[in-house]
Amino acid sequence: MSPLSLTVRDSTTMLRRNLLHARRYPSLTLNVLLTPVVLLLLFVYVFGDTMSAGITGSVDRDVYVTYLLPGILVMTIGGTALGTAVSVAGDMSQGIIDRFRTMAISRASILVGHVVGAVLKTLMSLAFVLALGLAIGFRPEADAFDWIAAVGVLTLASLALTWIAVALGMASPTPEGASNNGLPLMLLPFLSSAFVPLDAMPGWFRPIAEYQPFTPVIETLRGLLLGDPIGAKNAVLAVAWCVVLSVLGYLWSKTLFNRESRR
Repeated sequence: MSPLSLTVRDSTTMLRRNLLHARRYPSLTLNVLLTPVVLLLLFVYVFGDTMSAGITGSVDRDVYVTYLLPGILVMTIGGTALGTAVSVAGDMSQGIIDRFRTMAISRASILVGHVVGAVLKTLMSLAFVLALGLAIGFRPEADAFDWIAAVGVLTLASLALTWIAVALGMASPTPEGASNNGLPLMLLPFLSSAFVPLDAMPGWFRPIAEYQPFTPVIETLRGLLLGDPIGAKNAVLAVAWCVVLSVLGYLWSKTLFNRESRR
């Protein structure tokens, strides 16, 4: 069997392990999914009338649901990535990774299993949040091509944040430390255009919100789902941020993994 075949086989085994672990211990998945769900319901049913009046000049909660949901979808990715960081830190602190290193398996499969499993769990979480949004009034204007592109953007963003989360988990001494270190994955969307347009922000703060990683992804996703112009800048920045974060997270994770193996 070729090295590539062995890597694929072992990665599949590790993927199955991570999915079974998520099924047996669903509390972590539910906890990270609860935050975007609560925020969606809170901003729609408590602040929806006020926020819609500020954005459109008229009270229309359905308009705000449509504006808000793309941002909540991206927040869901950040929340699921935070759960991945905690899971990886748990594996590292419990010694299971050291046991895997002593086995005749592909070393790459240990990280690949975590990443692929996390992306699959993220996509399932996104489907749940999207279904909830549709149930409470989200009405997209996307055609088939737009939906495919939107799924691609969400998958790319999931991959990027998952690699960062894996690195954070490996760099943290405990799961609790990983939870604290990964908080920016949940907090940065609050400083983006997820809840209010960039034009509504103070002038000194607008560049911070505009050029951070989450805003271009949210604006690209919003344009695809709502049929609005995306703008070349947002699309390029969204893809660029995702690629840079993916590469950075991969190299960081690989470095930490190799360093741990030499101890």
